[in-house]
This record gives sequence, structure tokens and C-alpha cells, in this order.
Amino acid sequence: MRLIELSPPGRKIITGTLAFTAEDIIRFAKKFDPQPFHVDAEAARDYVFGGLCASGWHTCAGWMKTYIAYWTKEAARLESEGISPPKLGPSAGFKKLQWLKPVYAGDSITYSISVTESRPLASRPGTWINMTVNDGVNQHGDVVMRYEGTVLEFD
Repeated sequence: MRLIELSPPGRKIITGTLAFTAEDIIRFAKKFDPQPFHVDAEAARDYVFGGLCASGWHTCAGWMKTYIAYWTKEAARLESEGISPPKLGPSAGFKKLQWLKPVYAGDSITYSISVTESRPLASRPGTWINMTVNDGVNQHGDVVMRYEGTVLEFD
């Protein structure tokens, strides 16, 4: 089974929801993006966002976390039904990454993926590149992050 058969274009798959706590935001930011509006709630009030908010990279890492959990369960489900799941590999890259709204402490972000197209790689027979649109939406229905991605698939 190919990914495009499992997830035809236009089908949005919800991969999961993550709650962003102040502690998680600060912990991630101290390691990877130590800007004041990510690590200090008091200092963050005086910045453009008006409060402590997650790093955009944190929101992207949340997308990956929920996707891996989703795909692990989905592959197990397919195998339990006697279906060989698609063999997915690394991403070949992404483009048009947008952080559209801040993610504040207390927000819950629901992540999704939609496959938009798939094509074989001429340089590697038995390998396809799948193009995707990936979103994160907060509890108010606002899209907070979006990007176009790729995932390789192998025979």
C-alpha cells in the first residue's frame, strides 16, 4: 500500500493534540530558543506578544511528536489487518513555514497532515516523494503554524 492510497489528496488527518504549559515552553526555550518572550513570563509582557509564548520551533517539534505517535499506531493498525504499511523515510525538506499566531501557555494545539501529491523519483527507482501540507490549530480554531513538507517512501 502506498501513502497516497492510504491518504488521498484532500483528506486531512488529525495526528494529535498537545497542551503547551508555561513549564514546557520555558524548558524548550532555555535549551533551543532562549529569547526573553519564551523564557521569562514577566519580561514577555513587555514584548510584542504581550505574554509568554512558545518558540515556533517548539510548535514544529510538537507537530513531529504527534505525527510519529500517530504513524506508529497507524502502522500497527494496518499490520494487524494484514496490510503492509507504507515504508516511510526521512523528509527531503520543507518550505513556506509560517508561524501565524503565538502559542501561549495554556493553549492546546491540534496537528494535522494532508498529502497533496506523490511522484516517483527518477533517480531512485522504487522511491517516491510525497508532498504534504501540515498545520497546527489552537483551541479557538486559529491556525498557528503551517508548512509544506515532503516525506520519502520506499518499496
